[in-house]
Amino acid sequence: MDKKWLFKILERVASMFAIIELKGKQHKIHKDMIFVSELTGKEPGAEFEIDSVLLASKDNQVKVGQPYVNGAKVKLKVIQNFRGPKVRGFKYKRKTGYAKRWGHRQDLQKLQVLDIII
Repeated sequence: MDKKWLFKILERVASMFAIIELKGKQHKIHKDMIFVSELTGKEPGAEFEIDSVLLASKDNQVKVGQPYVNGAKVKLKVIQNFRGPKVRGFKYKRKTGYAKRWGHRQDLQKLQVLDIII
């Protein structure tokens, strides 16, 4: 089985990546990657830039920010809004008849990395 396509992907990932902070969470990304994050407040199809890049790597040169890398930006595009899986919770106290149950579904967004500017 020919695995040249796998080596091309690994080469591209290894050559340029970044760790960004988005909505209080950190994501390791590379160009053309699609990842899931919490809602950013942008509509599907919208493109935007963020400058909260914690670490950036290009051609085996790593830049670490304190806390952010100066001049580094990431261009993102919103692909889709959706809701995560249902999480169910339950509280119970014996002998009192107290039982409470609830559910929660997180609102999420699918984002695509268009470009990493270092």
